[in-house]
Amino acid sequence: MTITAALVLYVVIWFVTMFVTLPIRLRTQGDEGEIVPGTHAGAPANFKLGRTFLIVTIWGTIVWAIVAGIIVSGIITIEDIDWFNRLDTPE
Repeated sequence: MTITAALVLYVVIWFVTMFVTLPIRLRTQGDEGEIVPGTHAGAPANFKLGRTFLIVTIWGTIVWAIVAGIIVSGIITIEDIDWFNRLDTPE
């Protein structure tokens, strides 16, 4: 795996982890009953961006290390997931 591929893999895993983490324990302004004028009732009431980034970075790094380890070690290769034998076809 090249450095560029590792960075792209990390960014993709980080953003997927971010989108999975965002709705966890979310309290909206509608839930709290204190809607700020000019905002939607579904807007977060007390959003902590720094804490969310820290959690996402920790979990994203753990998931990335596992996936990168599997790719680098060769436990699962592209031939293992070639279910339709597309790699064996002559061009």
